[in-house]
Amino acid sequence: MTTSNKQPRIAVYSGTFDPITLGHEDVARRAAGLFDTLIIAIALAHHKKTLFPLNARINLAKIALKNVANVVVMPFDGLIMDFCKAQGATAVVRGVRNVTDFDYEAQMAAMNRKLLPTVETIFLLPGLDVQPISSTLVREISKLGGDVGQMVSSPVAVALKSAHQSAETAK
Repeated sequence: MTTSNKQPRIAVYSGTFDPITLGHEDVARRAAGLFDTLIIAIALAHHKKTLFPLNARINLAKIALKNVANVVVMPFDGLIMDFCKAQGATAVVRGVRNVTDFDYEAQMAAMNRKLLPTVETIFLLPGLDVQPISSTLVREISKLGGDVGQMVSSPVAVALKSAHQSAETAK
């Protein structure tokens, strides 16, 4: 894909990924086919209380996407455009499941363009079979003892069960 006189095409797919779902994986795999390198940028998420600590979210993403050679998983903090600039990225990838997501993501894309006009935002729709999946719903279903096996990869399902059991034991 890249030649010696051409810059590599680097994209960033950012989020908290708490946890990474099959929807995230679908978007990441398809985005990886469009770019030389796809960086999965996992937010420290100071503004949210996450179920999984940052290192666990990074490890789960690495496991889920281990067979995609051009995917790199990294933590980030601060503005995504600052991260993109530091990584030499020319695009941000966003998964859009519905109109509500689109409205929010379009507003974010416009603000990001003001911050760093050289970075494009690319919207990808997840496959229909994984489109309704959200990390929030996965965490809730798992917490209530439901089967999330069709929403997350096996290692993530095991980690969810363990996290909820640990939380119950701690009570």
